[in-house]
Amino acid sequence: MKTLLALAAAGGLVIAGVLAGVSQASESATSPASPIYGVSLPQGYRQWELIAPALEDAPLNELRAVVGNKATVDAYARNSQPFPDGTVLVKLAWKRQPSAEFATATVPGAATTVQVMVKDSKKYAATGGWGFGRFIDGKPADEAQHRTCFACHAARASGHDFVFTRYAP
Repeated sequence: MKTLLALAAAGGLVIAGVLAGVSQASESATSPASPIYGVSLPQGYRQWELIAPALEDAPLNELRAVVGNKATVDAYARNSQPFPDGTVLVKLAWKRQPSAEFATATVPGAATTVQVMVKDSKKYAATGGWGFGRFIDGKPADEAQHRTCFACHAARASGHDFVFTRYAP
């Protein structure tokens, strides 16, 4: 609920029922792992603290919420970078659609992806210390989609330990 309220307040969005009502990958200790990195959906991520909401315009036209585990929240609170090993960020994304109840509001439509970043500086040394996972309907995206993860983060966010998301106070 804290995530919903923060998203609504930060983005001026009407998102009642987002986390409960969206058909999205269920987290489990046995979820399939991503190719290349071996990252899986972390157990309990839907209850993690909101780091920041985001809107993506064309071509994706998505609403996004980035949540983080305790190590992530603590690192942001200390303004500590690079992020420590054990940091995990999860981005949930939905297609944007107009609200049926409030014409100027945007609400989540169909779920698109759940994306995961895991910090392990030894295991993922070749990719800035980060492993990546992209999941569609609870299943890992193909290897070609995972090959683009680090290149995009390296090109655009290398000065912030390869993380795009800034903490929303």
